[in-house]
Amino acid sequence: MAESISRLLAEARALAGGGPRPAETAPASGEEFARFLEQELEHAADALRKGEEVATAGLLGRASTREVVEAVSAAELALRRVTAVRDRVIAAYQEIMRMQI
Repeated sequence: MAESISRLLAEARALAGGGPRPAETAPASGEEFARFLEQELEHAADALRKGEEVATAGLLGRASTREVVEAVSAAELALRRVTAVRDRVIAAYQEIMRMQI
């Protein structure tokens, strides 16, 4: 769990700073980009589901505070990543629409 959170944090920092993404996630073509987006959305949905499940388990006394914080933090990070990608896609679309043909 800690490894995945560390990886997500590194990727989020790369997105926020505009730095390069890890090579295994850098899409090269339209089809790969679509696959990349699909995987990211699935990952975000899974993180949000798990965060909700662990938070509920925490309220029922079945999960520790640490587990709840980790799951909710991972869900929040996944949501921020999706939002950042959405914002960049919208910005790219707006830029394309401003271009003269």
